[in-house]
Amino acid sequence: MKRRNALKVLGGGFIFSTAALGGVGTYVATRKPKTARLPWGSAGNYTEIRHIALSYALLAANPHNQQPWIVELVGDDRLHLWKDKTRLLPETDPYGRQINIGLGCFLEQMVLASKSHGYDVVIDVFPSGQDGPVATAVFSKGANRDYLFDYILERRSCKKPFEDKLVSRAQALNLAPYASVEIGQGKVSEIKKITWDAYVVEATTPRIWKESVDLMRLGVVEVDANPDGISLTGGLMEIMTTTGILTRENSMDMQSTGFRKGMEIFHTKLHATPAYVYLKSQQNTPDDQVAIGRQWARLNLKTTEMGLSLHPVSQALQEYPEMAEQYRNIHDLLVKPGETVQMLGRLGYGPDVPPAPRWPLEEKLKNG
Repeated sequence: MKRRNALKVLGGGFIFSTAALGGVGTYVATRKPKTARLPWGSAGNYTEIRHIALSYALLAANPHNQQPWIVELVGDDRLHLWKDKTRLLPETDPYGRQINIGLGCFLEQMVLASKSHGYDVVIDVFPSGQDGPVATAVFSKGANRDYLFDYILERRSCKKPFEDKLVSRAQALNLAPYASVEIGQGKVSEIKKITWDAYVVEATTPRIWKESVDLMRLGVVEVDANPDGISLTGGLMEIMTTTGILTRENSMDMQSTGFRKGMEIFHTKLHATPAYVYLKSQQNTPDDQVAIGRQWARLNLKTTEMGLSLHPVSQALQEYPEMAEQYRNIHDLLVKPGETVQMLGRLGYGPDVPPAPRWPLEEKLKNG
């Protein structure tokens, strides 16, 4: 490799020397986004209740961090939530199921924030059918506070390997009202295999993989410029992008060093998983999907309260033809015929990770 002292190859892995990169090396390895995470600090710093609620809602989990929401304020006590059709995922999410789930997460955090500030919210989902707003919301004074609100600013999707530490039966029982939990190592191993097989299908199917590659934000400069999509930052990623090991072009080349390293990173992450959680539904309508999103938001906040880490792994749930085998396998394993696994997540003890980038509220309002 012609990066000379920038890196060494050892046993198929990488050892980067920031010293070898000179003074720039330490800076590259430790730099952080300057503006992309500011919405986490400004949440709640508004005077009007809808702005307050929305400033917390936009911090919600959503597929590929697409942030597919647009809000229209109506009068002085209501709003319409619209789906941003420029932020769909037609290859990996051809029916918009995952996008609807992300919009459900948004709605749940909006409601939690409203109640925390003394306002109730009445939600009407798809009031005009699929061509109208995803939901309308009417705000009124008077509400009981939900303690899960306290964990919105701490909530993360931890996309790192988890510790070699089991999730206890007591913890699984504590989570039972929020999700189905699998802690038995036989079942965990089966799920682990399916999730890895599904990732391999996604990464080696060019038209599918390209959708993710196009949404990669490589390094902090790109993340600040476009605080959405798949942000790849942190010491290893910053050096890989700076040295040219990781580019969009070689991410599409299955023989490249960058592609192979990415597969190695994901393999390590997926296999460092002591437990799983999943959400299912009896039907699979858009209304069901939004409801599942609200449920997932509550689950994620509950795991945060418990000191656990959660990371959605959606590949095996995706509904394009090449994923049919893995989709069938995960459904055969986890649910009865006719039911739909809507969300699947790794559960365990992960490291602290920074919040995901977000567009500011002002970028997501159609008006005022």
